[in-house]
Amino acid sequence: MDEVRIFNDKQGNMPVNQSNDKVVMDVRDITKSLPLGRERIDILKGISFQIMSGEFVSIVGPSGSGKSTLLGIIAGLDNPTSGQVLIDGVDITRMSEGKLAVVRNNKIGMVFQAFNLIPTLTAQENVEVPLYVGKHKGAPSTRAKELLNLVGLSHRLEHRPNQLSGGEQQRVAIARSLATDPAFVIADEPTGNLDAKNGENVLNLIAYLREQTGKTFIIATHDPVVASHADRSIRLVDGLIAGIDIIGGKIAR
Repeated sequence: MDEVRIFNDKQGNMPVNQSNDKVVMDVRDITKSLPLGRERIDILKGISFQIMSGEFVSIVGPSGSGKSTLLGIIAGLDNPTSGQVLIDGVDITRMSEGKLAVVRNNKIGMVFQAFNLIPTLTAQENVEVPLYVGKHKGAPSTRAKELLNLVGLSHRLEHRPNQLSGGEQQRVAIARSLATDPAFVIADEPTGNLDAKNGENVLNLIAYLREQTGKTFIIATHDPVVASHADRSIRLVDGLIAGIDIIGGKIAR
């Protein structure tokens, strides 16, 4: 069975505090426009929000709402037309590519809908890959084994992606996203290529990892059910924030 394994803390310790009121991401009036012939198409029209350390936040909206564009900008993969994205107080929107690569490697973990694992490498080797860029503490192999154990795949270390189920591949991808001990993990439609059961397993895993590690998780999704697993849901419509919901029915905006 491809299920998330939930590990109990044998010492009885409480989970890591989910929020310490520290702003880890400050998005300020982000706009994004692209040329279309002689005209320009406005994709994002002034997006602002903050994310606190330890939060689980979803960015939800239909196709064409701008969520994928926004995700690329906050992950440092694309530049906005105007506005700022501050990560731990540092503006990443006007950084050189070299400095931005360092930020992405140290501060941001990415999870993709298509898993994006290297097919010729084992699960362990895939998790090790980010650790060979920049300087990181400890041995890559030790760190990879620890993370694969955390996501319930200690028995799959030597398996390649084509020997793993879709749910297992996504768990390897999540373990890889945590390899460099980033400030937060950004996931783009992390359940999009999974059936309902494995999608639920991945969401349960994210919640579990947030409790165990204290990491901040940001997921983009078109599915309101997926979005409902987060602490807060930022709803996008036509490039604007339509609302920010605190899950449980209370409206924050």
